[in-house]
Amino acid sequence: MWKQFEDLLIPGLRLSVIERALYSHLLRHSRLEGKQRLLFSIGWCARGAGLSTFSVRKGVRQLAAKGALRLAERSKRRHVIEVRLPEEVRGVRARKIAEGAAERLRGAGNLEETDFLEKRALPEAIHARARGYCFYCLRRVTTATRCLDHIVPQARMGWNGYRNLVSSCSECNSLKGERLAEDFLRWLYREGRLESGELKERLRALEKMAAGKMRPVVAGRSES
Repeated sequence: MWKQFEDLLIPGLRLSVIERALYSHLLRHSRLEGKQRLLFSIGWCARGAGLSTFSVRKGVRQLAAKGALRLAERSKRRHVIEVRLPEEVRGVRARKIAEGAAERLRGAGNLEETDFLEKRALPEAIHARARGYCFYCLRRVTTATRCLDHIVPQARMGWNGYRNLVSSCSECNSLKGERLAEDFLRWLYREGRLESGELKERLRALEKMAAGKMRPVVAGRSES
């Protein structure tokens, strides 16, 4: 199921980092606990997912519009939703993704299932993809100052796959902590460490990463 989430739902519906975090949080507290429906407040969800109430309200609306969940009841005090599993999401876009999934995964081999922290050579592929720059602040890094960072933190069920790992300077890795990459990038912008154009480019890079369009070079494979 989680593989379908990564391979089909995220690229198929173009889920943002915040939408991914919100969907996984709601999924954990509903379908993965055997509940068909979930009753919750915006405040509870914001605290549990580590998001702002504004992000949760907007995210719920967007996930519902994209078909990832169904709003059964909505008010200022509570929401009642049905979270759909990736295979249950209907619509033209989801079907197109499903039809092309087998072909894409055959071309990717086992790359989608690879744990990039498992072997020493694999982290090097992530660093090589960055060409010597920190994914977040865009400063040059060296072998002594670089590290790997999870776009969606492990504390929020972030996987060690190539779509969720970036090369980061040690300072950004420390400052980011358990924040989502999108939230951290916006913080860097507010702190004056990124220009407006750089922020937009970094957010686009996050979307490409989630869609599997920034594959590292591993065992003769090239990026796509």
